[in-house]
Amino acid sequence: MANIKAGNIRKGTFILFKNQPHQVTQTQFVSPGKGSAFVRAKLKNVKTASTQEFTFKSNENVEELEVVTKEMQFLYFDSDEVIFMDKMTYEQVAVARDLMADKLGYLVPELSMHVVFYDEKAIGVSFPLKVKIKVKIAEEATVGNRSTAGKRPVEMTTGIIVQVPLFIKTDDVLIIDTENGTYVSRDNS
Repeated sequence: MANIKAGNIRKGTFILFKNQPHQVTQTQFVSPGKGSAFVRAKLKNVKTASTQEFTFKSNENVEELEVVTKEMQFLYFDSDEVIFMDKMTYEQVAVARDLMADKLGYLVPELSMHVVFYDEKAIGVSFPLKVKIKVKIAEEATVGNRSTAGKRPVEMTTGIIVQVPLFIKTDDVLIIDTENGTYVSRDNS
């Protein structure tokens, strides 16, 4: 484990906080006119999936966890876990659903991802920036309907709802941004 200054904490970093492994999900560096600078961080406990905010002094030392990342393939959901497989060894690993609750709708069959391990236990998943998902239900667009600035909601095969342009139809494959859940483009491959 290495010590880093709190001012160097970034989103996605894994740290040891109150003797528990946490992932930094959000940071804000604040430099007030008077007094010393500080970092306001949102931390997610990787064991309990609970979140909390904490303020660090920017020059304070924080213990960064040494994690190992493996590229794995999404297989299926199993009650409260998500199952991934190492494509080289065919070893399967279960990751708690709670650790990625807000991004489950981006999991499509055979999606390659990076699973993060600490002490040989899966503690997180790093999603690709964009995923391809098929449109399940897209109601016909109404001519002249501009109340939503040319966008309408469609349901994807994974169950998520995405705002898309009016020309999108059922069975189109779309590229979706996993950071904010927005439509990027139609997949033409």
